[in-house]
Amino acid sequence: MHRYIPNTEADERLMLDSIGATSIEDLFVDIPKELRLDRKLNLGNPLSEIELSSHMKKLSKINKSAEDLVCFLGAGAYDHYIPSIVNHLAKRSEFYTAYTPYQPEISQGTLQIIFEYQTMISSLTGMDVSNASMYDGATACVEAAMMAVESTRRSSIIVSKTVHPEVRKVLKSYMKFRDVEVVEVDMLDGVTDSDKLKSIIGSGTAGVIVQNPNFFGIVEDFTEIEKITHEKKALLIDYVDPISLGILKSPVECGADIVVGEGQSLGNSLSFGGPYLGFLATNSKLMRKMPGRIVGQSEDVDGKRAFVLTLQAREQHIRRYKATSNICSNQGLNALMAAIYMTTMGKSGIKEVAEQCAQKSHYALKQLTKNGNFKPLFDKPFFKEFAVTSATESSKVNQELLKNHILGGYELEKDYPELKNGLLLCVTEKRTKAQIDKLSNVMEVL
Repeated sequence: MHRYIPNTEADERLMLDSIGATSIEDLFVDIPKELRLDRKLNLGNPLSEIELSSHMKKLSKINKSAEDLVCFLGAGAYDHYIPSIVNHLAKRSEFYTAYTPYQPEISQGTLQIIFEYQTMISSLTGMDVSNASMYDGATACVEAAMMAVESTRRSSIIVSKTVHPEVRKVLKSYMKFRDVEVVEVDMLDGVTDSDKLKSIIGSGTAGVIVQNPNFFGIVEDFTEIEKITHEKKALLIDYVDPISLGILKSPVECGADIVVGEGQSLGNSLSFGGPYLGFLATNSKLMRKMPGRIVGQSEDVDGKRAFVLTLQAREQHIRRYKATSNICSNQGLNALMAAIYMTTMGKSGIKEVAEQCAQKSHYALKQLTKNGNFKPLFDKPFFKEFAVTSATESSKVNQELLKNHILGGYELEKDYPELKNGLLLCVTEKRTKAQIDKLSNVMEVL
């Protein structure tokens, strides 16, 4: 029955008896019969290695990637340039086969990577400390919310509707099983409505989550948001694009208590949606509430530089019931790539990338709106993403762009029904003037 699982019938019987099951079918009783596959998989006839390789290549050519199309799609995953050194170093076997530093004495390389990564994330965000990377931006945001709940002993989280829709969905899923209420605050002209925030925040609010730049690419003004949040003694959680920090105020300057975000922009490819990495940084006051692990620098018995697991707030080895969080593996390889990227680019390099994104995106908006067919959806300062609208359905706009080998924008109506025909476009440093002009030429005749 299971030809590739090397268990004998006796092994199978022993395992079933130990859990009180009579057959393997008993393991699937919770799955309704109408949902179970009652036939063999339709895999076709066996193929030789040559035939299978050819078949898989044929299937892969059906897909179109950012290598085949000019990408103006963002919405959380970004087509930034990745220096060749990132993959060249990260694909060394000692890196991509390493898992986790359970034994520090033989894991110095892995520990140093995490230490360097944490140091650079702390420098980028302005926060005191960063942990090892998380699964992705959404789960990092969830962990920050749980930190706020644990630190304040309150049971309500407020999140702006300008935060990425998928992040909000993940947040609600996790909080439901923690008995934590998630309240969404409305937006006004593409940014968080501070008056609405003031009206719904209360003594039971543990934290307020705001994205900056937000899902629409707009730079949020934290002045009033920070004041409202801290007056109620709630924690301010800032979900950021790390590249934007090359030119925008750091989260610590905006008054953030916890900073989270998606680290894919830092040297990680689009990869059809993952794997990515989430980052989380905070102040020293909240350090012991952080999930995962923190690597510190020390000295060995000979006085040489050495790295150790300074904090493991998860209590992952013992006393799991006392764990701050049950998140375990950090995205080590992805964090390594982020560390190599940040090291390679340096402060001036990340700043230049951010400046090019801002300049090129503003040029693109100017070109797209010059003949009046498309109009800006919001009149607010933005970083590298902006939303436009027209009389043409956004899906039809994208179809026409695809015919011209352009990957168009994100159709906002999917998550914001009130933004009919809204299209969110992204322009990174990779886009050339010729590519932007072609985008404009195709769209202006629609």
